[in-house]
Amino acid sequence: MTTLHIPDNLLARTQVIDGLRKLADYLDTHPDVPVCEFGWDLNNYPLDDTEAARRAEVDRVAAIFGVNVDDEILDGGHYTATKTFGRITYQVICVPDRRRAAHQALMSYAGVITPYDTPADDGSSEAA
Repeated sequence: MTTLHIPDNLLARTQVIDGLRKLADYLDTHPDVPVCEFGWDLNNYPLDDTEAARRAEVDRVAAIFGVNVDDEILDGGHYTATKTFGRITYQVICVPDRRRAAHQALMSYAGVITPYDTPADDGSSEAA
């Protein structure tokens, strides 16, 4: 027996799908509005607390898509399932704990280090 997965936030899901349809209709009726000729990527990042749960969500969606999982974790990458619809790519991405920790460490310097070519705002400069 297959277990039916019901999204936690069904309202948000409905609003996103509705927004995509409205965007497609708008672009269809307004040919003067440019679109990226290379298409668009829609990325979904499972927010589960554990890496195992996030990977399981990627596995679940890959099965629905009928695609293989791309596991680049050992090379410092992510764990992903991807399906393309013409020039639109939908991807479910598990960011492994190691990459999350590296990103958090990098961001811990935000606001602390000023690049040498940017004047420090020490409050001593006068407005022009």
